[in-house]
Amino acid sequence: MTRRAARPGPDLTLEAARPSPVCGVDEAGRGPWAGPVCAAAVILDPARVPDGLDDSKRLTAAARARLAVEIRAAAAAYAIAFASVAEIAELNIVGATGRAMRRAVDTLSIPPAFALIDGNIAFDLGLPVQPVVGGDGLSASIAAASILAKTARDEAMIALDTVHPGYGFAVHKGYGVPAHAEALVRLGPCAAHRMSYQALQRRLAQGARA
Repeated sequence: MTRRAARPGPDLTLEAARPSPVCGVDEAGRGPWAGPVCAAAVILDPARVPDGLDDSKRLTAAARARLAVEIRAAAAAYAIAFASVAEIAELNIVGATGRAMRRAVDTLSIPPAFALIDGNIAFDLGLPVQPVVGGDGLSASIAAASILAKTARDEAMIALDTVHPGYGFAVHKGYGVPAHAEALVRLGPCAAHRMSYQALQRRLAQGARA
């Protein structure tokens, strides 16, 4: 039986072809019904790239937690920033994501010369950028950013669970899973909910008719 070759992990090929230093930028939390959107920017030290970097969605929670510690310790620079539920309502989720990314890049301790952004949107980050579709599986810097953004947002949602108990934020992190939908109908929305989302409005309307 022919064995399929292992999928290669992200590396620094894209970074090496751009003006240095290069930061990778990614976000977490565009889809959920509740909580902020989070972005991270990372400039990796080529001599100290943690083993096992990958798209955060491909990693277990334990692997993400371990790598987040290693990234913070080994990166040349990193920054994490949020855009609030109010900003999501004001700007829409794409605009709020761009704002969080700009905040992260602006607070890096080393000013980057270039940014690689996961996805297909060339957000205005105040410097030259290149969107990379599937970038968190190609660029080690973007993969590192995806891990920091995901772990930081998960921590924020666990904290929100203590402020707004009953919705299960610590478990589902604000995504529109059935348990969240049931709690939303039963308890009504709280200040952490993205009431500008039509999917959330529809679910509330369905519950009111039930």
